[in-house]
Amino acid sequence: MIAEAKATLRSEAQARRAAAHDPDRGAAALSRLDTLLAPHRGRPAAGYLPIRTELDPRSAMAGLAAAGPVGVPVIESRGRPLGFRLWAPDCVLEAGPFGVAVPAGARPMVPEVLIVPLLAFDRRGIRLGYGGGFYDRTLAMLRARGPVLAVGLAYAAQEMSDLPAEPTDLPLDAIVTETEVILP
Repeated sequence: MIAEAKATLRSEAQARRAAAHDPDRGAAALSRLDTLLAPHRGRPAAGYLPIRTELDPRSAMAGLAAAGPVGVPVIESRGRPLGFRLWAPDCVLEAGPFGVAVPAGARPMVPEVLIVPLLAFDRRGIRLGYGGGFYDRTLAMLRARGPVLAVGLAYAAQEMSDLPAEPTDLPLDAIVTETEVILP
């Protein structure tokens, strides 16, 4: 039942994000993200290479990379946590699984700070993703190893109230939008 509800919400969430997609609003969100992440510079971090209408975190990732290692996620196989490869602003990219670019020949890394894409979020820190469960498995694995800061990056229009959540849906520690930083 929850799976069907999430599937229905994904279509609405994709439409909301597409309608909100705007570089100017994205710049405001990235400014807030930079401020939130400033105390974490130097810790191993990971962002993502945007697809579709996801907010582009690469400027924040570049700032983090000036102080420490930064990676991007790599889908290694279905049903498993994400792996991460070292990334730099000028690195060469190659095609990865599901059409997402990944750094060519880069070394693996393990992040302690994650910038996470999403389709929708609620005030509890629950995120709605594309349905593969990759980030939930990854957060569970990383949090079992030690402290991790997981920050969702979204437009305010992506907020929904009380998203359906299963026990495997792990909350984010913060959500950054163009209008505010939400700390669940």
